[in-house]
Amino acid sequence: MKKAVWYLKWIILFLVLIGADQMTKQLAVGTLKGNTGFPIIKNVFKLFYLENHGAAFGLFQNQRFPLLIVTIIVLLAIGFVFNRIPHEKKFTSMRWILVVLAAGAVGNMIDRIANGYVVDFLYFELINFPVFNVADCYVVISAVLAVLLIIFYYDDNDLDRILKK
Repeated sequence: MKKAVWYLKWIILFLVLIGADQMTKQLAVGTLKGNTGFPIIKNVFKLFYLENHGAAFGLFQNQRFPLLIVTIIVLLAIGFVFNRIPHEKKFTSMRWILVVLAAGAVGNMIDRIANGYVVDFLYFELINFPVFNVADCYVVISAVLAVLLIIFYYDDNDLDRILKK
């Protein structure tokens, strides 16, 4: 029973993150679609509706099926690693990171399945950065944090415990 409650907490976090992503995308569709954008900081950052038919930075345009396959493979890998992580406080941060990463992947996968494209709406106009969304933030931030943890926090023994369990 204790293990079931423990997993339930992670599942709830996962679902809340996906819900937040989907809610922001629905707000973007309802308020931004068909408009020229909504400036938050003039000439720096604005909300701008875009339908992305590819992946990061517009790569793999109209490659919906391959992107879904890659997402499923990534989710399986995340689940595999998540279940191998020792149940120790030292590894809690990695579990958080994996849940956030998975939520980002699923958030964009939902869009690809439902719409054939991903709704993006956050735009750093100052540097002309590609338009992105909340799920993209989950993926990028969690990936960066995972790399930092692996380089600076976990030692080889910790990683061996996860990968060679």
